[in-house]
Amino acid sequence: MNFVSIRIITADVARLVAFYERVTGVKAAWATEDFAELSTPAATLAIASTRTVPLFAPDSARPAANQSVITEFLVDDVDRVHRDLADSAYVTEFVAEPTTMPWGNRSLLFRDPDGNLVNFFTPVTEAAVKKFAR
Repeated sequence: MNFVSIRIITADVARLVAFYERVTGVKAAWATEDFAELSTPAATLAIASTRTVPLFAPDSARPAANQSVITEFLVDDVDRVHRDLADSAYVTEFVAEPTTMPWGNRSLLFRDPDGNLVNFFTPVTEAAVKKFAR
């Protein structure tokens, strides 16, 4: 098995794709107006319209209702990214400023336009750096 992607269901695909393109610097590949993907070397963030939900199972996913998942991105310098995002209009809700976590990552937590939690992090301890060595 190989973890490939995570999909966010939204009522406004264009808005959410534009947000993630801006904050990640990754250009989305659009399959249809209802589905786009932002691919990185490690995984893909898929963003799909509520119109795609019935293709799986009606009412199985609801947009802007996430209370348990954090989508995480490894960045080179979380403090620099925080400064850049704070000086822009892209992120309107920072949940936590850059903080060094007990497991060795320096993390920045914020919300996307649908209220989903996003974590940008940089490994800072020797063990964390080793874990994410490329």
